[in-house]
Amino acid sequence: MINNVSVIGAGTMGNGIAHVFAQSGFKVSLVDISDAALEKALATIKKNLDRLVAKERITEQQKIETLGNIQTCSDVEEGVKQADLVVEAATENVDLKLKIFKNLDQHAPEKAILASNTSSISLTKIAAATSRPERVIGMHFMNPVPIMKLVEIIRAYSTSDEVTQEIMSISEKLGKIPVEVNDYPGFVANRILIPMINEAIYTLHEGVAGVTEIDTVMKLGMAHPMGPLQLADFIGLDVCLAIANVLYEGFGNGKYAPCALLVNMVTAGKLGRKSGEGFYDYSGGGKELVVSKNFKA
Repeated sequence: MINNVSVIGAGTMGNGIAHVFAQSGFKVSLVDISDAALEKALATIKKNLDRLVAKERITEQQKIETLGNIQTCSDVEEGVKQADLVVEAATENVDLKLKIFKNLDQHAPEKAILASNTSSISLTKIAAATSRPERVIGMHFMNPVPIMKLVEIIRAYSTSDEVTQEIMSISEKLGKIPVEVNDYPGFVANRILIPMINEAIYTLHEGVAGVTEIDTVMKLGMAHPMGPLQLADFIGLDVCLAIANVLYEGFGNGKYAPCALLVNMVTAGKLGRKSGEGFYDYSGGGKELVVSKNFKA
């Protein structure tokens, strides 16, 4: 039975994952080597819980209990020593994830399930870095984690049926809808999403239409809640590029090659909302979408 959950990484995805587990009654150890990141994560979780209280979706007592279920730790060995389940939510970098999973395999209890929130990297490759490949699985949460219902459950080549069913069940206890998929580059969500975003960037780069025009066509014509360029800014252009590279390398097909404009923007540090500028300018707080000066005629 899973009671104790360790979340590795206190960034946007990590704090969201810690939030939903804690709100569902699990004891959570949120682990990050940066004390500042841990403090920021707790502040974000508290802010999001306050918003839920204000909307009367949870009570003040439930907020207090949720926060009481979370402890923070800056030492991985200490943070995972009692874990039944570890969910890694570090940067989308294959070398970093392999290093983390080798470390987790050494220090987490033998019975613990090791899950990754990777959005594109091979779970089979990650599992091969451990001595327990049958207990390694993907739990790809969507951003923002407390709101989005989907969890993509990715089976590595050796993941056992028992572990898969346990993680599907745990996801349902979180109030999520789990969907089981197999381990191929980008899985389902990003195999479809990232090429669409990349094509929108090509469309802009080739002068077919402007930022607002492209996003408006997709919102009004395809009923998307936000356009692909706005969504790319929300995800982070560096993350989009990393996933595009995984697809390109994994399939060896030119149609997945990231647009040069995307590469240049990431190189220039224009990463979207998190850097303050991408296809849109967020210096005013982002409440009103303002196209970046780089894309205005």
